[in-house]
Amino acid sequence: MKDNRNALLSDLYEFQYGTGNTIENIGGDYPIYGSNGAVGFTNIFNSEDAPVIGHIGAYAGIVNWASGKHYVTYNGVICKIRKGINPRFGYYVLLNSKLQRRLRGSTQPFISYDLLNDVKVYLPEKATQDNIASVLSALDSKIELNNRISAELEAMAKTLYNYWFVQFDFPNKNGKPYKTSGGKMVWNEELQKEIPEGWEVQKMAEWIDIEKSGDWGKDEEEGNFTKKVICFRGADINGLNGLDELKPPVRFILEKNSFKILKSHDLIIEISGGSPTQSTGRLAFITDATIKRFEHPLICSNFCKPVSMRNKKLLYNFVYYWNSLYDNGVFFGYEGKTSGIKNLLLDSFISSYYTVVPDEETVEKFYNIMDSIQEKKQTALAENQRIAEIRDWLLPMLMNGQVKINN
Repeated sequence: MKDNRNALLSDLYEFQYGTGNTIENIGGDYPIYGSNGAVGFTNIFNSEDAPVIGHIGAYAGIVNWASGKHYVTYNGVICKIRKGINPRFGYYVLLNSKLQRRLRGSTQPFISYDLLNDVKVYLPEKATQDNIASVLSALDSKIELNNRISAELEAMAKTLYNYWFVQFDFPNKNGKPYKTSGGKMVWNEELQKEIPEGWEVQKMAEWIDIEKSGDWGKDEEEGNFTKKVICFRGADINGLNGLDELKPPVRFILEKNSFKILKSHDLIIEISGGSPTQSTGRLAFITDATIKRFEHPLICSNFCKPVSMRNKKLLYNFVYYWNSLYDNGVFFGYEGKTSGIKNLLLDSFISSYYTVVPDEETVEKFYNIMDSIQEKKQTALAENQRIAEIRDWLLPMLMNGQVKINN
């Protein structure tokens, strides 16, 4: 195979839509892919070690790599690599093709076979494909490793929170598990359960100040909109938490609105959005390490609510308690609707929900442990951000032959 600067995607792939709009998540060995990543597991497969393209809907045109055997529903496009093409090279070709800019359909965007087949691409000889795939895959592998480290750290943090503040087996004065070692428990009427002696109970509203508001700003500097900031939206909350790649937009706000800039230990709560299966109420938090990751000050959009902790040492207690409520679907009961959009009734929730307040010594110990964990997570996420920037800078130059890699 020689270099071909007039190749088509059909020279690399045979495309076909996945099977069935949905497939039951029965917990088998093979992940189920829809329009944007894995959504469950099953015991059958229809694709292996290949990209999956979002076929229809909000994620149409998004490309994900699916390792091993997997099942693709009708919401995704199966990509069958042709003989002589490096599969990972083909994946990077798809990423570089910017398929989301080529969609059809106004109310329900979709991507079609003829559209995919006719996209022009650069197809070098096999040795060059292998070199390009090797370089870009090495960068992605480092990102995946950092993501696994972050996930393991987060799992440790959740386990520790559960052990200390759900099971009440925090270390006593002798370093033994408090409740298991016979620590005194007292009945609390608000929570309707026993809590450690000396601990208090407060409404969540007493933990926070809602002193800021969101600000979407403007795309470009205009008039008095001169202060350059990075704006987090609901869509960026998972990225802040280290679950997705994070690409918040740069915006411009009024200088007088500088009080809206987020500070360390502030929280961002999604108050508008959600879906039939996902409530509003996703939360992210800001630390010194978070702020260091970004070139400009941080704000959040009007679809989120920024709040500040009254006692900064209670940050992680608030975060993990809040997330446990989210995971258990509590916020579905505190949602209103405006023009079909779900809105979290935040004031109603925080003024009616109680939580336990540990003693100062336990709070201090937990905060110090969690702060160390979060510092390590943010270091890994910051490295991922730099690696992703390098990868995204190299990708188009490698894909059009502008930069060559020698053996």
